[in-house]
Amino acid sequence: MTDYNIGAKIKKLRLAKKMTLQAVARETGFSPALISQIENNNVSPPIATLSKIAKFFDVKIGLFFNEDEEECRYEVVRRGERKVIPRVISRAGTSQGYSYESLSFRKQNKKMEPFLLTVTEKTTEENTYSHDGEEFLFIMKGEAELLLDDERVTLGEGDCVYFDSSMKHRLLSRDGSEVQVLAVVTR
Repeated sequence: MTDYNIGAKIKKLRLAKKMTLQAVARETGFSPALISQIENNNVSPPIATLSKIAKFFDVKIGLFFNEDEEECRYEVVRRGERKVIPRVISRAGTSQGYSYESLSFRKQNKKMEPFLLTVTEKTTEENTYSHDGEEFLFIMKGEAELLLDDERVTLGEGDCVYFDSSMKHRLLSRDGSEVQVLAVVTR
């Protein structure tokens, strides 16, 4: 994550608004310690967390993956150029069992954010997330279980789901095997 300087970008946004860690934490619902860890690139926030931070600062989530300020009308991202975000942790500081890759980070002002999620373990913690926008998930490999409000939906290779991101949700590996998912998130 340090290569993409997500933490520095968040800190820059916070300082530009002349806000303390505590103020940002209070407004976003996250702990000051978590905001600090993110700003110092010690942990990688889940997509839902980045989405809430982006909304709070009124920026697109793509800003955190953007390397240059020049607008482009299209973008090609080669396999080796993807922005990998490892060590995704929860608000409580526990591993979430997945990592994600940004599949579009140069194009600014886009209406959707595509990611490749890789769920690598079955976690015992089943906390859920919610945020503004919509999500589309396409299971490319493995068998997943989607927690969606109070329902559990089993998804296999080739299955897909589209839902309102304000619903509490979490994607898990059904049996602990690796699951790869194309995820498209709107704001």
